[in-house]
Amino acid sequence: MIQSKYTIRENNEATILNAIISQKEISRAELSVLAGLNKASVSSITKKLLEDELVHEDRIGDAARIGGRKPIMLTFNGKAALTLSLDVAPNYVEGLIAYIDGKVLYESEIKGIKVSSDNVLAYITEMVEKLTQHAVETPHGITGLCVAIHGLVTQEEIIFTPNYTLQSNLKAQLEEIYPFYVYLENEANLAALGEYTFGSISDSVVSLSIHTGIGAGIVENGKLRTGKKGIAGEIGHSILYPDGRKCPCGNDGCLEQYASHQAIYSELEQMLALPDLNSSVVIECYKKGDPVVQKTLRTNAHYLSIAVNNLAVIYEPDLVVINSSIYSQIPELIQILKNDLKGKFSHETPVVNSSLKRKATLFGGVAKSTQNFLNIQNLKMNTDN
Repeated sequence: MIQSKYTIRENNEATILNAIISQKEISRAELSVLAGLNKASVSSITKKLLEDELVHEDRIGDAARIGGRKPIMLTFNGKAALTLSLDVAPNYVEGLIAYIDGKVLYESEIKGIKVSSDNVLAYITEMVEKLTQHAVETPHGITGLCVAIHGLVTQEEIIFTPNYTLQSNLKAQLEEIYPFYVYLENEANLAALGEYTFGSISDSVVSLSIHTGIGAGIVENGKLRTGKKGIAGEIGHSILYPDGRKCPCGNDGCLEQYASHQAIYSELEQMLALPDLNSSVVIECYKKGDPVVQKTLRTNAHYLSIAVNNLAVIYEPDLVVINSSIYSQIPELIQILKNDLKGKFSHETPVVNSSLKRKATLFGGVAKSTQNFLNIQNLKMNTDN
């Protein structure tokens, strides 16, 4: 592959910047060794990064680290720009505005709604207006808006949304409204990217997102594995029971018809005659010892163990993260799930609750915008959020 001097310079710049981010604090001499570049190149690149206000000269370091003169230490400026991240679900819109290092300035939500192609633009613009009211001045302003979609997204075009209807060209419509970059991505993919970037030290992460449906985001070294048509990770539409319950995707017996939150609510509403169930009610009933709810959730953990087993033998991830409002509040369900991983190839698979919880998808949106802004794919950030 032939690369221009410009491309090589951009790649070297990204390499140096990523080293500064990962090391938190580093000298130019140490950068030269770590990046495998000569000192003149490192000096030239860091000069530009300083001019762009992407890094700071933080303090005078210890000469003993490298010998000779005391070095000037470089640190990443995580406040150099802002990002907007939205999660647009069938029944809510959540959003946050954050610095590129993941520090959140403000977050908001619109709940109790029914999102459709008729109103999705109105809800998105309403949320963006709320968030941008809390924007602060930065050297690079707002670098991007990332919108999470609960459905199949291929090359940022919406292909299939089983639980609501959205126009396929939503990205183009948003680009006509806003001056910054707009990204569209599947919500489970973004949850995985959020876990990889802000929540885990692992290089290979699968995030199992369980909401109205079920999706799996797959990240390897910062790159989303989506497949040629964006279908990779649609574990909710794998077959759990052949010829079982009908699914909007066209199959019968899909996993999400039995193991999603919506499936839990529908089953319990019938058995307990309780209308309009949500995760808070289910969690409360479980903790109070309701036998019907406890049995239902144990069965759910078993169903999900089948999904995790399949993901483990196909992808062999370093880590599987469960992103579920129910599991985050009932952590013993994770152990029940793990106990059901009895196969030779899956029983040692690490399975944990999401450390980012319900914000995983939103942090994934921050990560996607920041990856593109900094030209760093395998980006790892540390945040207190």
